[in-house]
Amino acid sequence: MPASPGRSRESRPASLQSSGVSPGLGSAWPSVLPHITLGCVKCNFDASYHGIPSWDIGRPQPAFAELAEARAFCGRVLDVGCGTGEHALLAAAMGLPAAGVDVSPTAIEIATRKAAQRNLPVRFTVHDARNLGTLGEQFDTVIDSALFHVFSGEDRVRYVEGLHQMVKPGGRYFMLCFSAPRTSPPGVTRQEIEAAFVHGWRIDEIESATVAVWTKPFSFPAWRTAMTRI
Repeated sequence: MPASPGRSRESRPASLQSSGVSPGLGSAWPSVLPHITLGCVKCNFDASYHGIPSWDIGRPQPAFAELAEARAFCGRVLDVGCGTGEHALLAAAMGLPAAGVDVSPTAIEIATRKAAQRNLPVRFTVHDARNLGTLGEQFDTVIDSALFHVFSGEDRVRYVEGLHQMVKPGGRYFMLCFSAPRTSPPGVTRQEIEAAFVHGWRIDEIESATVAVWTKPFSFPAWRTAMTRI
């Protein structure tokens, strides 16, 4: 993928040479507080994509690649908080109709360019994940890679309510999030996940996993959760 303005690819750390992960500026995870306005959220996350943020590893998260290999994704797929689109592109490469939404216009621009370069028919849209119900669509599978843990309080409630509107009955939601005690952004406990999805969902599995990043320490403890909309 050609480098976009502000996305340096001149240096390539040895750890990335061996892993195939795209190099970049290594910007830190933005400090996003759950009560700040949408404009600030968009600004913080969009600024991260002027470099290559640590979570943008240039390939699907291993925890989701495993699910893809197991054919866990089916039907219409939405990658929520899609960033530069690797999980929506993964679904499309499996032959599934896929879409992605993210609050960052820069991330969506990069994702759209990737889809064109790979000749994959993925629709990417700038959208606030706290307002998923306003998409006016339903999906069979939703993939959430490191978005849920960004929200707390009323924002988390809004996000989960929007998910319930958007996922078809019997549809699946697969989520990868930081586990506690990470603090920036905060990780979540197993109990917090269970409490957030107590109504309208069947939690099928919560298991230990990792979120891969391309900067040291190269991964963080996480939960991988699978649930069914009821």
